[in-house]
Amino acid sequence: MKKFYLIIFLWVFSLQMPNVALAVGSGENSGHEEDFNAGVMIIDHIVDSYEWHIASIGHTHISIPLPVILLDEGKLHVFLSSKFHHGHDAYKGFKIETAQGTNRGKIVKVVPETMETDHEAGKPVDLSITKNVVGVFVSFTVLLLVFFSVARAYKRNAGHAPKGLQSVLEPLILFIRDEIAKPSIGKHYERFMPFLLTMFFFIFFTNLIGLIPIFPGGANVTGNIGVTMVLALFTFFMTSFSANKSYWLHIFNTPGVPWWLKFPVPLFPIIEITGAVVKPFVLMIRLFANITAGHIIVLGFISLIFVFAKISPGLGYGVSVVSVFFAIFISLLELLVAFIQAYVFTLLSALYFGMATEEHAHAGEHH
Repeated sequence: MKKFYLIIFLWVFSLQMPNVALAVGSGENSGHEEDFNAGVMIIDHIVDSYEWHIASIGHTHISIPLPVILLDEGKLHVFLSSKFHHGHDAYKGFKIETAQGTNRGKIVKVVPETMETDHEAGKPVDLSITKNVVGVFVSFTVLLLVFFSVARAYKRNAGHAPKGLQSVLEPLILFIRDEIAKPSIGKHYERFMPFLLTMFFFIFFTNLIGLIPIFPGGANVTGNIGVTMVLALFTFFMTSFSANKSYWLHIFNTPGVPWWLKFPVPLFPIIEITGAVVKPFVLMIRLFANITAGHIIVLGFISLIFVFAKISPGLGYGVSVVSVFFAIFISLLELLVAFIQAYVFTLLSALYFGMATEEHAHAGEHH
């Protein structure tokens, strides 16, 4: 049990300390150490980046450079992010903005031979392979490897009890089918099963991989609102293209609603259309907010150590015990959240599909 606690302790600190060290030691250009800024450190950790940071040793940053792909004035620029030297240098007239503002962390154009941002020139079209993009590729690869392995196991063990990965994933697959798809969608559930299974396991695996503190884990993929927006749009388009006549009738000309709520001002159709648009928006925000909140809380507890250490080293050591305990607790809780958020996203998607394919009986609606 003592070894278990030691492993958990080292796991949490290996996840957080490189980022804290980077924030504390960010004053290398100015010639002196800047005060630790917890807000900047937390934001820098949860946002996307053009390199995969591994660790910081003093002023030396160990990271994996990623491809930068920029389209500017009809010209394509391709190079590695290491050319920026962790954001300290410009390259080919571009740099990573480090000043506070809406462009912080993004690639912007600079005035030639200076590091000043060229606001009039605007920003290039950024098609770079960032950390979150690599994280998506990693999750996608793991998903393929796992399920191709399980598919082969089903062929080999046809008619026999599942074993290995097959025995781990089969209860989850049956759970999604029997507890989510069938009750929520009804008789048309089978046509949506591939989509629901893909969504559930992609989100679940991505959340779990994001909790692994070493490469290729640690990317905050589902904590990126762009990723959750795309997942929500998939659900929205699946709902729209699968919907039957009854679904669209209830949106644009709801039976049983007084005519004066439809004409001359289409009040009720506006409400229904707004509801159809809000549904994927809820999916997007829910997943993004819950995953991001977990990272922020853990980083907040770790930041308390350095905040109190600025007041007194002894106070920092004292607070570290409490901070590490709560950071471990939240990190373990995130394992549960990883499953819950995948479950909620899949359940709500299934409910939307059920509403879109439900057959409505309009008999007696004139009453």
